[in-house]
Amino acid sequence: MLRLIDRMFESAYILRMKILHLLSQIPDATGSGKYVQEMIRQSRNRGFEPFLVAGVPKNFTLEDTPLAKIIKPDHCLFVRFEDRDLSFKVVGMSNVMPYPSTVCAHLTKDDIDAYMKVFEGVIKQAIERFSPQLIHSNHLWMATAAARRTAPDLPLVTTCHGTCLRQHHLCPELGNSLLTDLSGIDRIIALFEQQKQEIMELLNLPEERVATISGGFNQQCFFTNQTKPETEQDKINILYAGKINRAKGVPWMLRNLAKLKHLPFHLHLVGGGSGPEKQECLELAAALGEKVTIHGILPHQELGKLMRRSQIFILPSFFEGLPLVLLEALACGCRVVTTDLPGVKELFSTDSAEMVHMINLPELQTIDAPHPDDGPLLDERLQKALAESIQAVQSGETIDPAAIARLTAPYTWANIFNRITEVYQQAISRA
Repeated sequence: MLRLIDRMFESAYILRMKILHLLSQIPDATGSGKYVQEMIRQSRNRGFEPFLVAGVPKNFTLEDTPLAKIIKPDHCLFVRFEDRDLSFKVVGMSNVMPYPSTVCAHLTKDDIDAYMKVFEGVIKQAIERFSPQLIHSNHLWMATAAARRTAPDLPLVTTCHGTCLRQHHLCPELGNSLLTDLSGIDRIIALFEQQKQEIMELLNLPEERVATISGGFNQQCFFTNQTKPETEQDKINILYAGKINRAKGVPWMLRNLAKLKHLPFHLHLVGGGSGPEKQECLELAAALGEKVTIHGILPHQELGKLMRRSQIFILPSFFEGLPLVLLEALACGCRVVTTDLPGVKELFSTDSAEMVHMINLPELQTIDAPHPDDGPLLDERLQKALAESIQAVQSGETIDPAAIARLTAPYTWANIFNRITEVYQQAISRA
């Protein structure tokens, strides 16, 4: 009887829950920023009350972002970089971000101490103002460690997006300093099974503390037309969307498309980058002349429209967490060409072979870069995958809409959030 009463109390607690969402960098429309936006949206759809703490640059204004439509200004607190809070640029979870950022490996001890002190202070302020029942943070890194230190008794759920695990490899001394706090997280969400195993090993956690739940895609933005646009004989639209950098394989892709200029394609390059890597990509893109259009970063609605106009989507990454953009492209009816990274292989089964062409990657030299000696082999595999995909489109081969629906249905945000809510309940029960 007492257990039944406890369960009833927990259910009522979940239904009226106030959640503090924590993100260490700009809550933009890419990667973990997109994830946090959807968590806030889904929280509101369920009747939860969300509050956001995020790191932002000095010129950030809520009104200029999609967040303005889903969260109230008085339910946000921001850590201002290059401003009153911290003197350096926003700390990126990747070494190349689509905005000016600080690389984790370049942080000094004083920078790290200041970062932790400021985030701990703002998180404490948010807790005092909002009184959340749970914190949902992102990344097994500094901001999450600050949350655990600040609120050791408040249920804490953290989603690992993969980039934090890469930082543990790139910055082991800093990473090791965070392990005690990170191992105190109540529940961790991994995006795929291999990532779960890495987290358990890194933090020495039992299996029940780590759940495997992928991200999702927005059905309002990403869906298939009843009929895919007719392919022009002289132009098959190939689309890339993501960060414009080396780890995403963009220079590799552009060099090999230049070798296939005789084929009837037009490349649409979508995304942002910064520094020398972005400049390298833009110079390689220029070699394609009129066969490429550079769009920059697009809102979800515009990206969905471009996906529905495209026949092939390519993601040639050497490192990914779980690339939700592949689900978005598939939901819009694109054929997919991608590398066979662990998260990709878990996302797509052998039944998806007619829709998804996976390029086998040999063992990488580093966590996100291939061996130089494997360059010719990788070039051959990428050119073959692209040529075969273009040929399939030219020949009129179609993708069964029912097959797309079967593959993508489990990954709608509503279904994903159902599973995340179960993790919330587990964290509250454990606390």
